[in-house]
Amino acid sequence: MTRLYDDPSTFTDDMLAGFLDVHRDTVVGVPGGVVRATETPPGKVAVVVGGGSGHYPAFCGVVGHGFADGAVVGNIFTSPSAQDAYSVGKAAAGDAGLLFSTGNYAGDVMNFTLAQERLRREGIDTRVVFVTDDIASAPPSEVAKRRGIAGDFVVFKVAGAAAEEGYDLDGVERVARHANDRTRTLGVAFAGCTMPGGAEPLFTVPPGRMGVGLGIHGEPGVGEDALPRAADLARRLVSGVLAEKPAGSGNRVGAILNGLGTTKYEELFVVWRTVAALLAEEGLEVVAPEVGELVTSLDMAGCSLTLVFLDEELERLWCAPADTPAFRRGQVRPAAASARRTGAALGGDATAIRPSTPGSRACGRVVVSALEAMAAAMKDAEAELGRIDAVAGDGDHGRGMVKGTQAALAAGRDAAAAGAGARSVLVAAGEAWAAKAGGTSGVLWGATLCAIGERLGDDREDVSGSDVADAVLAGLEALTGLGKAKPGDKTMIDAFAPFAEVLAERVRGGAELPAAWRDAAEAGEAAARATAELRPQVGRARPLAERSVGTPDAGATSLALCARAVAGVLEPAR
Repeated sequence: MTRLYDDPSTFTDDMLAGFLDVHRDTVVGVPGGVVRATETPPGKVAVVVGGGSGHYPAFCGVVGHGFADGAVVGNIFTSPSAQDAYSVGKAAAGDAGLLFSTGNYAGDVMNFTLAQERLRREGIDTRVVFVTDDIASAPPSEVAKRRGIAGDFVVFKVAGAAAEEGYDLDGVERVARHANDRTRTLGVAFAGCTMPGGAEPLFTVPPGRMGVGLGIHGEPGVGEDALPRAADLARRLVSGVLAEKPAGSGNRVGAILNGLGTTKYEELFVVWRTVAALLAEEGLEVVAPEVGELVTSLDMAGCSLTLVFLDEELERLWCAPADTPAFRRGQVRPAAASARRTGAALGGDATAIRPSTPGSRACGRVVVSALEAMAAAMKDAEAELGRIDAVAGDGDHGRGMVKGTQAALAAGRDAAAAGAGARSVLVAAGEAWAAKAGGTSGVLWGATLCAIGERLGDDREDVSGSDVADAVLAGLEALTGLGKAKPGDKTMIDAFAPFAEVLAERVRGGAELPAAWRDAAEAGEAAARATAELRPQVGRARPLAERSVGTPDAGATSLALCARAVAGVLEPAR
């Protein structure tokens, strides 16, 4: 288990502070992550990688010559926020454009895409490549739904080498997508990992068994099998990956036998002994193999095999020199001197406080009370939300909701104290939630609160129940538009949609807001419980859909808890 920490809630920040001190000559910190210590040279495409932390040396450990120009660092197993991705991308970008690359997870897709859009609006040509190497997470007919695991390392390395060679942005994007198309990974787990401060692992594997097809965010395998000898495991991994050998590929492959955090190098070398022999029997020549920890999952016991099926271009880039804090290959030629960065603070602009009416300011104060109740409810429910999220996901939902509600509360309090109305309080809270919590829930809750605030405005003197119901429906519209989920997909939509619909129906029927909200909260709670019988259709839980049946969705559950908490705030107003 993860034994060494000070405060579990600041584990990522504390880790990053230590990393930056050790490697101060080569990297500097910026809000949201790290960048190279020297400015990106004129004419060079910037490559920025990233995702949640807990995977070292991915992602911050590969920032350096021949690899990444920057890394966005999220909380443990949680997508960094769009603000974080924007900040690191803005700091790393030179005059030749920017490539983001990250694993294909819902939160990463949403947040990096939002950052891309913002950077493009500011005149920085930005592309995004999502890695989809995990063959166990979806069938070949649904490659776009596959996760990115240890194959991240291949795509990042190829893209970084291409940028270092002087490829233009179109070329870097092209070769990164080509590398992704030619990369396949299969992994197994012998024991789950434990979050800092956690008492239990996110999942367990029975003695003498192994999970097959694991994720790198603490997700259990999609299947289970007997734990074999090293040679038999090697056969399982090799046969699984080669079953998806790309059509038209040659006989040269790059290879990674990756340790996930606890499996010792000696064990990996024993497995590699047979892997190498099996690949040779198949007529494959291995080029520059890597055996060791490259994309980990905290203290998970397990390993994965990645093969990239090389052509002449991919082989040159795979073998190109690199010099980073955690990975070195070949001899890096001395580069022309570049200006040294200072770790500039590149945070976003403060949310503007608009003029407001006394009635809207009073509504803003009620919003702060609601956020206080939500934050308290999430603190009480953190462990349980993490538990149900870990059944088929990564177990971080409770911690993410605590961080999000606390950040929203702090921002909302500040805005209200500055005289903000309902709109400005909610927008400040939503932006803070998205920026500080990250992940899928962070960006979705942030967008929802912002949409509710925009509909309420700052200029109403009297905020009616109908105004609130209409604003909640606007929040639901923003949520579905961004998340692309629909009722029945086993997401927070399954609780939010009936909550919003009952609220609008009761208010339009003449009920006062407190009573209508109470009835709506009960509908949301019932709908959240009913998600236990659903199979997830989107998100990290989708590959483990059968395992999730019988357990309610964590996002729907937390939404229902928040709605119930707010009902308690509104009741005294009757």
